Amino acid sequence: MKILSRIVASRLRGALERGKSVLLLGPRQTGKTTLLATLQPDLLLNFLRPEVRQRYERAPQLLGAELEALAGRSRRRRPLVALDEVQRVPELVNVVQDLVDRRLAKFVLTGSSARKLRRGAGVNLLPGRLVPLRLDPLSLAERVPRRLEEALVYGSLPGIALAADDPAREEDLRAYTTLYLEEEVRAEALVRNLGRFSRFLQLAALEAGGISHFRGIARELGVPHTTVAGYYEILEDCLIAERIEPLSESRTRKKLTKSPRYLLFDLGVRRVAAEEGPRPSARVLGSLFEQFVGLELLRATRHVARNQRIRFWRDPDGPELDWIVEAEDRWLPVEVKWSQAPTARDARHLQTFLSEYPKAREGIVVCRTPRRFKIARNVTAVPWQEIPDLVAGMV
Repeated sequence: MKILSRIVASRLRGALERGKSVLLLGPRQTGKTTLLATLQPDLLLNFLRPEVRQRYERAPQLLGAELEALAGRSRRRRPLVALDEVQRVPELVNVVQDLVDRRLAKFVLTGSSARKLRRGAGVNLLPGRLVPLRLDPLSLAERVPRRLEEALVYGSLPGIALAADDPAREEDLRAYTTLYLEEEVRAEALVRNLGRFSRFLQLAALEAGGISHFRGIARELGVPHTTVAGYYEILEDCLIAERIEPLSESRTRKKLTKSPRYLLFDLGVRRVAAEEGPRPSARVLGSLFEQFVGLELLRATRHVARNQRIRFWRDPDGPELDWIVEAEDRWLPVEVKWSQAPTARDARHLQTFLSEYPKAREGIVVCRTPRRFKIARNVTAVPWQEIPDLVAGMV
């Protein structure tokens, strides 16, 4: 299989060259282990392997003794140590903290569960000691899919996006969902009732991209709405869901939505979790496209590594906007249309937003047009392939 260059790799190497250690978080199967191998570390420990995990569960301090011996053989430089899926042995994080302070080695820690790291280590992921980085599924800046529909149906996990056989992709996606429930939820005892959580995951996948309705899901499951809120926290901590907050500040509107939206990190995983087939209707494609654009905007903001965030805007009695990219002194409102040739009517909510928020100077309609064109004086239709350029242009 072709190995793609990942944008985060240059930032990771840059941090190591500055003498820093790195915490690389990302969902399972996004390519963390492959990326670690390209660094050629002096010591690589993969804690998904039972014999490795059990060795350090029994004696976490053994790592320090091993590194003292390794450092003795590498007197001219600090050795590079890679700990893959370190949340499996969270007690090691405290050991790493001491070793970083003593400058015995440089570390790259990877993990797919921030919750387990926080719970087991009793620290806030080594603040100030590790450079935090994120590895997502493949972004448009790393690979443009052959067809848009392919990305909407099968997602962008590297092993699945690069596969040529659709039945194999489908099988791998179903295995991924099962693996998540078994290894990230059941094995870590995150919930007491796995069957109920599995049903929640289906409902959350069906609702992905829309305004969250905790109470509706709670009624469906027969649990308090606080339980549903806790389930969503598990999805966030295991990097399965992205929480998008609304823009709720306004000088003129009093009823702006204050409830968040959630996106599942990969559209292929979302579809399988929702128990949907690989041939969505035209109506569903529009919703998937909106989620696709939101995910790509999130990934693009992480690539540029600036103080940017993604929000949305909705007045229950009036206009709404799919996405807003926020920088300190500039906002970029984005509307998403499945059309190949959106019209001025499609830009009316953008123009309303532009008139009410001075930080927004232009609006964008992301669509399936082959090239950019003006819809209005301050609104441009942009091909979906150019999403990374929109965010990079705000830097």
